[in-house]
Amino acid sequence: MRLLLRLVGLVVVLALVLVVSLVMLPGDRIARIAADQISSLTGRKVTMEGDTKVSFYPVLGISTGQVTVANAPWSEAGPMFTAQSLKIGVEPQALFGGDIRITGLEAVGPKILLERAANDAVNWQIGVEGVAPSGQGEGEAAPATSNPLALTLDRALITDADLTYVDHGTGERIAMPGMDFDLRWPEYEGTATFDATLRPAGEALQISGHLDKVGNFIAGGVSALEATVTAPGGRVTFSGRAGVQPQVAGKVSADLDSTARFMSSLGLAAPDIPKGLGRTLGAETDMTFTPDMRLSLRKTALTLDNNRLTGAADVMLGGAKPRFNAQLNAGALDLRGLSADDGAAGTSGGGGGGGASSGWPKTPIDAGALAMADGEIALVADSVDLGDFKLGKTRTLMTLDRARMVFELRELQAYDGTITGQFVMNNRSGLSVGGDMAARGINLETFLSDAIDVSRFAAKADGDLNFLGVGNSLHAIMNSLSGDGAIKTGRGVISGIDLDRLMRSGDGTGGTTVFDSLGATFTMKNGNLRNDDLLMTLPLAKAEGEGRIGLGAQDIDYLITPVLLEGENRRGLAIPVRIRGPWANPRITPDLEKAIDLNLKEEKEKLEQRVREERKELEAKAEEEVNRTLEKELGVTREEGQSVEDAVKDRAEEKLKKELFKLFD
Repeated sequence: MRLLLRLVGLVVVLALVLVVSLVMLPGDRIARIAADQISSLTGRKVTMEGDTKVSFYPVLGISTGQVTVANAPWSEAGPMFTAQSLKIGVEPQALFGGDIRITGLEAVGPKILLERAANDAVNWQIGVEGVAPSGQGEGEAAPATSNPLALTLDRALITDADLTYVDHGTGERIAMPGMDFDLRWPEYEGTATFDATLRPAGEALQISGHLDKVGNFIAGGVSALEATVTAPGGRVTFSGRAGVQPQVAGKVSADLDSTARFMSSLGLAAPDIPKGLGRTLGAETDMTFTPDMRLSLRKTALTLDNNRLTGAADVMLGGAKPRFNAQLNAGALDLRGLSADDGAAGTSGGGGGGGASSGWPKTPIDAGALAMADGEIALVADSVDLGDFKLGKTRTLMTLDRARMVFELRELQAYDGTITGQFVMNNRSGLSVGGDMAARGINLETFLSDAIDVSRFAAKADGDLNFLGVGNSLHAIMNSLSGDGAIKTGRGVISGIDLDRLMRSGDGTGGTTVFDSLGATFTMKNGNLRNDDLLMTLPLAKAEGEGRIGLGAQDIDYLITPVLLEGENRRGLAIPVRIRGPWANPRITPDLEKAIDLNLKEEKEKLEQRVREERKELEAKAEEEVNRTLEKELGVTREEGQSVEDAVKDRAEEKLKKELFKLFD
């Protein structure tokens, strides 16, 4: 019992001595110990300024004023790290020598500068020659070795930090103010968990996850990494491996309910993405990122709004702007958002339709995204809905080069036929669209219904088209169209009008026209299509056409002139038909003036000849009557074949001579 009391007394005395020693230890001593330990561990000079305070509970530690950590020797940009204040918690044995274990680190208002030199050296890779993990020398006889930082952190908390990254090789500079960072790293070769808040564009962006084998990662090795980025607009997750080179390999998934807002929160420009191309985005892919800034995506599945695509892609990010190469496969693609009205225009048929009556949309088209990257995309789709046009099986190669996008139509099934050629969007100096295409076996009824809201024509057609339009809206483009083309059809039907009956009798009320063939060539200028050689063959006639179709104004002024063929025992009148007015409701009427010229030409000429002869006869009778009156009044007599004027002149000369002769009498 006595021995037990003596032992307890000894413990109490030792505790008292320890407490008194700790209380009497000055704060600047603690600061020097911490600064010296960190300097020896990192090889970077560490200074602590301002009032230093010591805390004993709940942890042993110090708080300082301004703290500075020197940069790499090759840097000329100033300190690598500065902070307004710093709090450090350590294990008690650090006060009595031996290894240091930092149990807590808190920095307020730090400024962190990360640099990559032109020779790829980085200032965050630290380690010194001839220093043991504890920071103590190993003796004069020991060879010099390079050791990584032997530091562990139960928790590191950084608030309101400014991070700057500078790449002296590429000239790239990235600044991220207002960062918060929470790191837990209890074992040097173990796992670190992190939770960071970044504000590259003002809104908070959260990054959380864990990194395995941190020591290996710091030494330049590759370690397992799990990370999640959560920002306004959605979230992105990564599961795989990463290194500081940088090099990354793993599975990436994304779920963005607003791609534009997510990009803005990252500090990136967010163009107005057309509906169907990723206003909302879901993605899964196996990603590889290599030190040469090459991004490879394999086994990729994309959900862009209501469109789903699969495929692979490579993206080079090391140049002035990204360059990509991708192969994509899709089912039914809905790209109605590419039209300026976002696919909201009316789609009524029957030759009426709100689209035709209200004109082309004047909504500005934002084509700025064409200048964001260069590259190629090969696309195979079961069908493509472009709003105004519906396409079937599609194989196309899209090439984007300096804001000029070219779609090469390798296989395009549309309207029961095929289309080949190319379509171009060019935004190098203002937006323009153009193309050079050939169509074979196109169903005119469905094509014209989609293209210009006219569904009267039913026939299979072959056509060629070369066109160019300029403007920043669909209205401007359609009113500037220029180019040329040709069309040819076989047997077809025009509903709502019987041209044969109308051209024979002038009756244009209802009916149906069945024609055997139709062909025409045309030119376009300032949004107007002009044709002068339309030829349509009907069972008992053929019709020629000429006129204007307003592609921009959505109107028509066209004349169809019949040339009647010899029928069995009958021959009717040939009455030209004029089609005039808006596409939504054109007036189809007989042109009576043209009909008279066409059908009564001989009669008209005979009548005009008879009128001329009667007029001549009347003029002769009138002249004779005038002459007789003059003879009577003037008392002159005309000789045969002599005019009254000549008779009057002769009479006057005769009288004048008589008067002159009197002068000699």
